[in-house]
Amino acid sequence: MELLHGHRGHGLRTAALLRRSHPFDKELQVAGLLHDLGPLRAAGGPAGHPGEVLGALLGDRVARLMLLAGPDEDPAQDALRQAALNGHHAGLDAGVVEDWRPVLELVAAGAYDC
Repeated sequence: MELLHGHRGHGLRTAALLRRSHPFDKELQVAGLLHDLGPLRAAGGPAGHPGEVLGALLGDRVARLMLLAGPDEDPAQDALRQAALNGHHAGLDAGVVEDWRPVLELVAAGAYDC
């Protein structure tokens, strides 16, 4: 949650757009929320892409979506790309970071594994 407080705008707008277009895909929404974080450092390791670092916590699908890479073109990846592009536009009421805590906790607990 601390990481998100410094990156409020674009990730929140992207996640809000995905919540509206894909209301049942919580993993996709979380990937949108976190996709624009800068390089992260795992404990004792080198800095890496947030998808790689957070994958162990949030699951393989979230990590793959955040990396926007995978063996097959996942329609969710295209949805994330589109939401990220549209998320650059100001004016969208995206709520606050704390609104996402329950979703992050459920995804981290594996409640939404696809």
